[in-house]
Amino acid sequence: MTTVVRPIHFVRRGKCTKAVSAPDAAPKVLPSRVPRVARLMALAIHFDGMLRKGVVADQSELAQLCDVTQPRITQIMNLLHLAPDIQERLLFFPPAPVGRDQLTERHLRSLVATDRWDSQRVLWNKLIGQDAFNGRSTR
Repeated sequence: MTTVVRPIHFVRRGKCTKAVSAPDAAPKVLPSRVPRVARLMALAIHFDGMLRKGVVADQSELAQLCDVTQPRITQIMNLLHLAPDIQERLLFFPPAPVGRDQLTERHLRSLVATDRWDSQRVLWNKLIGQDAFNGRSTR
């Protein structure tokens, strides 16, 4: 029987654990990921197109197709009530390399509840000007 002794470097990514055989190998830089709010904004635009083209009859049918609740579809579709420039900023929001996103759909609900775009812009500037988790300024 032959025994091979070799150091192994383990790297944890998400729920999976992957082994890297060379301990001296530099850890790979993880590619940045598209923030969830950007994906949800794109999804809302896509769903709106499906509704306009008649692919689906209503939001209830969308909820069934996506296997989510009707209120969740409403939350996603409400992103379409944001000012166009805020929607564009969401679509091109900077990538989040690791950890949790600092901006979530829940943070945007107060903006969506405001029907005036100028008020939304003021709230948006306040929202992105502070770190939502610890109150520190990010500017």
